[in-house]
Amino acid sequence: MQAHLPLLIALAVAVLLGGFILVLSAWLGPRRASSVKEEAFECGNPSSGPARDRFGVKFYLVAILFLVFDIEAVFIYPWAITFADAVRGHNQTSPLALLLEMLAFVAVIIVGLVYAWRKGALEWGPTPAMFNPEPKAGSH
Repeated sequence: MQAHLPLLIALAVAVLLGGFILVLSAWLGPRRASSVKEEAFECGNPSSGPARDRFGVKFYLVAILFLVFDIEAVFIYPWAITFADAVRGHNQTSPLALLLEMLAFVAVIIVGLVYAWRKGALEWGPTPAMFNPEPKAGSH
């Protein structure tokens, strides 16, 4: 229990400080409501439609692709430190083994990028089929 005491103190201070700030804000904050203040907006822009509109899948797909490649960058940095230590002889791991592991990792990422690219996940403009759809058979 003695080892966890600083953690519990930090957690208690964080909760109390958060609660104190909320209470202070409610107590000292302005209370003049108006129709303009009640209107929802995002990033300074007035709302342009209902909040339950559906977004295209492309937004989510791009977000997932961003996360994949962002995480790749996060993994490359510690590998570079380990690789530099191995080249200097400060690590028992072979630099060639580390290099082959990173090449395999980057190859998997490149295969994923090529797959997403060929599937059109990186295309933002409208496809020609959206403007000129082919007529269905027998619909003349």
